[in-house]
Amino acid sequence: MLKSLFRAAKAVTPGPVRDLVDRAYLGALDLLPLRTGLQVRYFKSYQRLPRLDHPQLFSEKCQALKLLRPDLGRWVDKVAVKDFVRARVGDEFVIPTLYAGPALPPREARTWPTPYVIKTNHGSGGNIFVRTEPDWPAIEQQLAAMLAYDFSSVSGETFYGTIPRQVLVEPFIADGPDLPLDYKVFTCGGEPQFIQVDTDRELAHKRVFFDAKWQRLPIRLGYPDDSRPIVRPQQLDRILELARTLSRGFGFVRVDFYEVGGRVYFGEMTFTPESGLMRFEPDSVDAELGAQWPWPPTFPS
Repeated sequence: MLKSLFRAAKAVTPGPVRDLVDRAYLGALDLLPLRTGLQVRYFKSYQRLPRLDHPQLFSEKCQALKLLRPDLGRWVDKVAVKDFVRARVGDEFVIPTLYAGPALPPREARTWPTPYVIKTNHGSGGNIFVRTEPDWPAIEQQLAAMLAYDFSSVSGETFYGTIPRQVLVEPFIADGPDLPLDYKVFTCGGEPQFIQVDTDRELAHKRVFFDAKWQRLPIRLGYPDDSRPIVRPQQLDRILELARTLSRGFGFVRVDFYEVGGRVYFGEMTFTPESGLMRFEPDSVDAELGAQWPWPPTFPS
């Protein structure tokens, strides 16, 4: 009932007013102790308070993790995590780095072959895809906003705030002009639970779920379902084995991959997908995935 009322109120509120309210809401949350802020965020999404001391649901464990482990930056830093991946599975699965530094180099040094991707290492989304002659003034303005953005304050994921912010430039990894499918493997105790596949991420983001045998699952998470047939990746077995190796020692982690030209590339590691604030459909997934997540959380030494 409360969720319906929130949605109805938001639907009739003018956009500028919604933006102002959202900024005021986030600003107010920053003034609260972290624990209280997490409770408010969780209640807004689920209309109930989380059991932070004895979490049972996946969504509750995501919130509790934010309190228990503020030191996850080494694995969510898109630059630093590459060394972890190299050490565990080898360099062949790591997307090459064209450039990494606290700011873009001088324009005369930006001689990277197109297409390429400009991103920051300290948050989620916001990639700048450069396929043709770059519009540097526009890119520099967008990148400055991305570097200034504090992801740690949005949903209480304080570990993002511990990352020294950098610009990361990588080659555009794809078989054509479109973004490759994004295979996100949810693992608990080092074992894959299911695979989230994100499609059409640049224009009309959709999402579908499969089990480890590539059977479609009736799960939704935030984005519309992609009803088209999704072909089983050629390297599915390799993806799953890499997920097992990279997740070894972690109670829970989502490990992301791409498959391009028959090769598998590591994407990133995520410990609180959608901040644990986006509801699974059906709700039973929250309980089932939470039951598989060993608690208290574990991490490699």
